[in-house]
Amino acid sequence: MPRRPIDDLPDAALRRFPRPDVPPLAQIDDVHLIGICGTGMGALAGLFKQAGMDVRGADDGVYPPMSTHLAEQGIPVQEGYDPAHLDPAPDLTVVGNACTPTHPEAAYAREERLPQQSFPEALAHCFLTDARRPLVVTGTHGKTTTTGLLVHLLRHAGQDPGFLVGGVTKNTGQSYALGSDAPFVVEGDEYDSAYFDKRPKFMHYRPQSAVVSSVEFDHADIFADRDDYRGAFEDFVGLLNRDGLLALCGDDPDVRALADHTSATVRTYGLAPSNDVYADDRASTATGQAFTLRMNGKSEDVRLSLPGRHNVENALAAALLARREGVSLPQIAAGLASFEGMKRRQEVRGRPNDVLVIDDFAHHPTAVAATVEAIRTAHPDRRLIALFEPRSNTSRRALFQAEYGRAFDAADRVFLKAPPVRHNDDPDAMLDPDAVVQTIRDRGTPATTFDDVNAVLPTLVDIFQPGDVALLMSNGSFDGLPERLPAALAGSE
Repeated sequence: MPRRPIDDLPDAALRRFPRPDVPPLAQIDDVHLIGICGTGMGALAGLFKQAGMDVRGADDGVYPPMSTHLAEQGIPVQEGYDPAHLDPAPDLTVVGNACTPTHPEAAYAREERLPQQSFPEALAHCFLTDARRPLVVTGTHGKTTTTGLLVHLLRHAGQDPGFLVGGVTKNTGQSYALGSDAPFVVEGDEYDSAYFDKRPKFMHYRPQSAVVSSVEFDHADIFADRDDYRGAFEDFVGLLNRDGLLALCGDDPDVRALADHTSATVRTYGLAPSNDVYADDRASTATGQAFTLRMNGKSEDVRLSLPGRHNVENALAAALLARREGVSLPQIAAGLASFEGMKRRQEVRGRPNDVLVIDDFAHHPTAVAATVEAIRTAHPDRRLIALFEPRSNTSRRALFQAEYGRAFDAADRVFLKAPPVRHNDDPDAMLDPDAVVQTIRDRGTPATTFDDVNAVLPTLVDIFQPGDVALLMSNGSFDGLPERLPAALAGSE
């Protein structure tokens, strides 16, 4: 069921329209992607290119690294949007979910009755076919790292899965591949699909096995409330059939409750011994952490380069699905030990003058708290300075204001960027950064707000000392801070 019925929207007449049938993949010669430089859309463009099609697209934000990647693949990108980009008409137009009904290219595709699909529809129609076995990783937190881990475990064991993940693996520099074996690993996003399809993306992915890592209210611009959000995951797990496997984080009662909404085999994972798969004897190490993986009455000692309890849970989820795909426990342990992580997930961006600069995608308060705690545990003797940009539609709202105030307890100092203001924002519903900072201070941690990266950079250069850790958290570019801070600290900006 759609989270937000299209018929309730004021422009419903533009969102409901007959769409021509899309031919099978073998009959598609050329594809145009509207919004091609998005992370998912750029990866989908790469899959189409690997499948032998002529691929092109347009975007109003054409810049590295995606623009460079598409150019290296020989995929032409038009900057800006124009209906002329769809003449001659492609065999398939993929409409990004940022498009509104009045978007020039999306409106032209609708008015000309061109064969068109959303990103998740096109991925499923062309690549999640009967010949493939979709393994779908979902959850509010951890799905990118878990997806990357699962792909790495399968490939480390000699398999060649297809995959599409919303991040780049450090081991290979890849975020997608067509693959030649039956498994196709997909990061399952709960955000909506397109202006003409308000269903969550993951409802299109035909899961045969799946992970749900966590269920915490997010995407307040899409979902009405917590029950509405949880209902999306209940609908998703209902897609699995009796032959499927559903891996649930058993340490989370809300996730465990999803077992009542599926006919698939359910197995739980987590740190508690009551789970089917669990981690025992967890300890921090100089290079990450170690634990004993216990599964099916067997155990294997594991070393993981990623710090934090949440990354152990991510590793357990990936191990559970990898074992289902025939990877042995010793192979899983070796694969976990060799996994280098995902870019923008606790990624070290430099060590200028012995200041460790770490970049992370965390934006939900639970993810922020888990990341700060993980970095504190990994570097207990260093001063930890956290810099956070609340940029997502949910983090900019007052919804989690109190939670953000408590998320930085493990930091030694906090800098909070004022959230960006958009034309349709309701001022009464938006986050008050001064109130968050006051809560952080009241809890004993010095904290400061700032409006502009350019203005705060000189202050940061003065504050950071050798031995410090700079933890940068944003789901956006943070105005280039992950690149600019190391350069400024090194004296080259």
